[in-house]
Parts: sequence; structure tokens; C-alpha cells
Amino acid sequence: MIDDKILEQAKRSIVDQDKDKAVKIAEEIIAKGEVNPMELMNEGFIPGINEVGDLFGRGQFFLPELMQAANAMKAVTDIINDALPKNVEKQHGGAIVMATVKGDVHDIGKCIVVSLLRANGFTVHDLGRDIDTEMIIEEAVKVDADIIGTSALLTTTMVRQKELEAELKEAGIRQRFKTMVGGAPVTTRWASRIGADAYAEDAQDAVKKVKELLK
Repeated sequence: MIDDKILEQAKRSIVDQDKDKAVKIAEEIIAKGEVNPMELMNEGFIPGINEVGDLFGRGQFFLPELMQAANAMKAVTDIINDALPKNVEKQHGGAIVMATVKGDVHDIGKCIVVSLLRANGFTVHDLGRDIDTEMIIEEAVKVDADIIGTSALLTTTMVRQKELEAELKEAGIRQRFKTMVGGAPVTTRWASRIGADAYAEDAQDAVKKVKELLK
């Protein structure tokens, strides 16, 4: 087990947007080789990025802080993913394309989902934020994805998730992919209404839903 003090430091490094400190903590824990790096991710860094999201939602953090925290989170995610056993990769089979839809620059939640999916052995192609529907479809076809996951953090951008379903149908390839939607304003009802295959409430739920979709 990782000492609670270290886990708290990991959490604070993300909240404080201290990328160097976060990377140092991750590298030191991995170098010791005594614990599963995912414990540091699940019990330290993810609670930190969740707190950042809460602070942003309450208006105590603004976009610059949000982006810096996300950059710190991405750095430690890459380090921890690289430290995981290589034979874990693709153990579940299947490929997932993830993106935050066009017009939406919020992607902390999506980044957490991507991190957990990769840590659970899935191959994830993360397109980033503010991505055109056409680009999402092009990438899904290119990598022969099994699942397309989209995140919308604004009610005004939710329509892009509906647009994706329509364009997949128009292209005659809707049955080729499973689709999963998420984001603060998104609900199970919305997913059902637009014809998506699944709705993920959070990162842990996303892992669960992906496993179910790939069965």
C-alpha cells in the first residue's frame, strides 16, 4: 500500500497544477516497484483531478487552471500507463475512439475516462477536444474501432452527439460501431433518445459499459 501522505501529495499536485511535482511522485513510486501504479492513480491523482473539476464547476477555478491541471494529469497518466505490464495492452481486444465534441473545450472528464480505459487494457485513440463529427467518424473507420465515445460538457454541444448518430446512419455504417456518450448534462434518457448504445456516468462506469459493449 502507498502511504496516505504520498497519496495526499499526489492529489495536491494536481489541484495545485504542479506538473513537475506530480511527475516526480509518479516516477518515485514506480521506481520503487513495490506497489501497483494504478493505486497511485486511483487513490491519488484521480481524486485530485476530480477536485479540480468541482472547483471549476463552482467558479473557483477558471480555464487556465483547468488546462494546467489537465496537463499535469496527462503527464502522470502517460508515465503510469508506460509502467503497466505490456502484456496488459489489448487484453480485452477492441479499439475505442474518444473525443470531446465540436464547440466544447472541456475535457478533464474525458481524459480521466481515457486513463482508466487504458489502464484496464483497452486500446484508446484519444482525439482530444473540440473535434468535428466528421473527424471522429474518419478516425473510427481508419482504426476499425469497436466503440466511439463522445463527451459533451455543455448543453449547447450535446446536439453533436445526436449529429454523430445521424451521420453514421446516413453513411450506412451505424451498425459497424457501438456508441457511448457522457458529460455533465448527458443522461441515460438522452442516450436513449438519440440512439446511443450506452451512457457512462463517470470513468468507472465507462470501463464497465465498455466491457459490456464488447461482450
